[in-house]
Amino acid sequence: MNPIELSIFSSRMEAVCDEMGAVLRNAAFSPNIRDRLDFSCAVFDRQGELCAQAAHIPVHLGSMAFAMRSIVTRLEWQSGDMVILNNPYLGGTHLPDVTLIAPLFISDKLTAFVVNRAHHADIGANSPGSMPVSTSLHEEGQIIGPVHLIQGGSLDQDLLEGLTSGTRNPEESQGDFAAQISANRTGLARLQELVTAHGLDGFFSGLQVLNSYGERLAMDALNTIPDGEYRFKDWMDDDGQGNEDIPIQVTLSVNHGRVKVDFTGSAPQVSGNINAPLSVAAAAVYYLFRCLMPSYTPACAGTFRPISLHAPEGSLLNARYPAAVAAGNVETSTRLVDVVMGALAKALPQQIPAASNGSMNNIAMGGETAAGHWNYYETIGGGMGAGVQYDGLSGLQTHMTNTLNTPIEVLESRFPLRINRYQLRPGSGGDGLHRGGDGLIREYEFLAPATVTLLTERRTHQPWGMAGGAPGQSGQNRLDGQPLPGKVCTALKPGQRLVIETAGGGGFGASLQEMKDE
Repeated sequence: MNPIELSIFSSRMEAVCDEMGAVLRNAAFSPNIRDRLDFSCAVFDRQGELCAQAAHIPVHLGSMAFAMRSIVTRLEWQSGDMVILNNPYLGGTHLPDVTLIAPLFISDKLTAFVVNRAHHADIGANSPGSMPVSTSLHEEGQIIGPVHLIQGGSLDQDLLEGLTSGTRNPEESQGDFAAQISANRTGLARLQELVTAHGLDGFFSGLQVLNSYGERLAMDALNTIPDGEYRFKDWMDDDGQGNEDIPIQVTLSVNHGRVKVDFTGSAPQVSGNINAPLSVAAAAVYYLFRCLMPSYTPACAGTFRPISLHAPEGSLLNARYPAAVAAGNVETSTRLVDVVMGALAKALPQQIPAASNGSMNNIAMGGETAAGHWNYYETIGGGMGAGVQYDGLSGLQTHMTNTLNTPIEVLESRFPLRINRYQLRPGSGGDGLHRGGDGLIREYEFLAPATVTLLTERRTHQPWGMAGGAPGQSGQNRLDGQPLPGKVCTALKPGQRLVIETAGGGGFGASLQEMKDE
């Protein structure tokens, strides 16, 4: 392929992922998928190596890129199959993220796979929102597969009914699974058109060229990092079970455009749910190094070949079954970005920004009214860290999540809630020559009894500043004016008000006043 043909080839595969995402969004029943866009779509080759992805959720996509090869080689495939899974120890992330994999066969030959992963707000945990303050994977909901949901074109209705009957709203859950099936069918049709246009040999040859191109671009970008070893350490606030100040440590070994990322020295796995499978650690690492590469770098397996990863088995970042992992995917992955950024800042001090708010600020809730059960989950944005040439942005999702907020009109029309305040949190960004972005304030008033779970971070350890910049303010959780822990499950009565104040981003550089004082 010449460069123009390669660009078209890559863009057409990305377009497959984009169209899958459009179908999934438009067909989904739940606000979590339809409005917040908590889903991701990708294409993989017949060995399970990443070919293309849409600009969806980094923690979904990186973990799929890391784990898909082991998933697809474990199973027998035939045309018309779709395999479903959410097991974090067999290629998943946490139980609410349900993955659906479909093979493409051309002339009876396994050719590729299309995959989507969507966050289900109810996967059958005891607490609404299926994001409990848990101590075991078995407390976090139904553990699925990998198992065939569709085999040879025939849907396993008993399996589907078993999955949906374990949720509080089976009709909504069944609608979301149907949307995932539809997204994969769309992906298969579009990918078949692409393969047919190039022929099997041309398609496989194009993938080889694409991977080689991605690897060259990655090597060129990583070659800008001076050779050497760079270390950094940061801490998780707590695990919700009484363990506090839990360390995450990284050593980056850089050698001529190849990087080894070693998390030796991080905490052993804990009793709470901030543990993570190795695939989640990989997602954070892939995301951050991808940010150093040119925007036109293809999202393919070759792009990540220069990066290797190690975390000791049984540690916080490579937990053993059945350790609880509900918050590892959302909170620990976010802290991993801060840790690797901190190490990279020692090598590239003019390129790496200060820490962002450092939490997805998860809130899960639900209850029962005269109309039936209701169940909801969302994340809340915060402040972005400032950089050498810019102030941090305020009130947005950063790093490992890329979701929207549910519109207040949707929230209040679907659930017994009122949003009394949704605003920026002035002054929460760290001071400096460039200021960190401000966090958010979101106030919920409950109009019916509810159970609420919070999984939040950066409530004690502030987002750090860079080059003399001040840290961002830590976040706060309050119920009727009284402080709540960062990780808690509590029952609420009608009329009670929950306020979440998210952290600001760190500042960059000494402030003008500090420079004058010096």
